[in-house]
Amino acid sequence: MTTAVLALGSNLGDRRATLQGAVDALLSGADAPRAVALSPVFETAPVGGPEQGAFLNAVLVVETGGSARELLALAQRTEQRFDRVREVRWGPRTLDVDVIVFGGTRSDDPELTLPHPRAHERAFVLRPWLEADPGAELPGHGPVPGLLDRIGEDQELERRDDLALSLPRGT
Repeated sequence: MTTAVLALGSNLGDRRATLQGAVDALLSGADAPRAVALSPVFETAPVGGPEQGAFLNAVLVVETGGSARELLALAQRTEQRFDRVREVRWGPRTLDVDVIVFGGTRSDDPELTLPHPRAHERAFVLRPWLEADPGAELPGHGPVPGLLDRIGEDQELERRDDLALSLPRGT
């Protein structure tokens, strides 16, 4: 089994319902990954891209017996299920599911770069990940608390306990 980290984000429609639906979809089915941890939800200002509304972000830590590409395919199918459209880079979206790490795998493959090439710069990934896994470490970059210290308070994040997600029963 390999431990992987998935970052979830939404800034269109019913953002909380979309994130909950994504968690449910990612963890359903016979070959689905097994949930290890789910972070609290954070509301964050968009980073890069056009003018757009705030995101809700969360991190799901899973264990899987499948490959990194299989996990990516699952993430992309889940995005499609929630009508993800890729028109503008870093633009608004109903759902974004990124594979952040897949065990200690390092890859420069343009379809699935591991670890995620910008994760070390994104508080909206690192902060939820740290909440889900206090021992989190980004391969090639180090422990997540140190990465957050380097980023500082430049990126706005608000923990939204009123929008908490839950793991499906039996996971």
